[in-house]
Amino acid sequence: MTNKLKARWAEGKATTNGWLGLPHVLSAEVMASQPWDSITLDMHHGFIDLPDLVNLLAALAGTKNSPVPLVRVPWNDPGVIYRALDAGAQGIICPMINTAEEAQQFVRAVKYPPLGQRSFGPMRGLLREGPAYVASANDTCLALAQIETRQALQNIDAIMAVAGLDGVYVGPSDLGFDHGLPPEFDSERPEMLALYDQIIAAAKRHGLVAAMHNATPAYAQKMAARGFNMVTFGSDIGFILAANQAAMATYTGSAATTGSTGY
Repeated sequence: MTNKLKARWAEGKATTNGWLGLPHVLSAEVMASQPWDSITLDMHHGFIDLPDLVNLLAALAGTKNSPVPLVRVPWNDPGVIYRALDAGAQGIICPMINTAEEAQQFVRAVKYPPLGQRSFGPMRGLLREGPAYVASANDTCLALAQIETRQALQNIDAIMAVAGLDGVYVGPSDLGFDHGLPPEFDSERPEMLALYDQIIAAAKRHGLVAAMHNATPAYAQKMAARGFNMVTFGSDIGFILAANQAAMATYTGSAATTGSTGY
């Protein structure tokens, strides 16, 4: 088994990540009809639960594009992480990692021994890949810790020094919120841009990847140019909302309602 995200990162290329919040196979197939490098199933703020994962992951794998399937879990819960990986996720995004100890707990759940303590039982992995799945899982199943608070930034080097962590994922709304700013995407505030640069620099020091959640492709392009290795922009819910607003504005002759499509 390989993970094409790691191959593109090794080439110095930023990857694109789509976002799925609706627990419907057709929504997954529509998103995967476009050439996203990866698509994340959101169990944290989306409406996807454990019983939905197998069908959605199978839908992504069955498309021509076959994006790398990632899952954002609701919390740093080993049981949920085990099940998401056994269902076929090739990477886990975990919210609110604030300390090295929390990062270690997260990595232990994602990685098999000796790096971690992931419980053995990868039913779909063994079905699709055979023993090769287990041999390569620690390298190909990504552990991405969300950086979203002052505390996480204070501990950024200790978090990134945790063995087995593959990278970090910036949650800009919570990061700004915790710094006394409005929770928003695509911020141009100098203080937020400085925080992003701090995270990018730390990732480079530790040889990890840095990912960023954005609302629009234009802002995502700027973040990729700034140094982020993976950029998310838009979602199934956001794209439906944006198209809905644009269609109604065209019909009524009024300006489209502007709003974030980050989720």
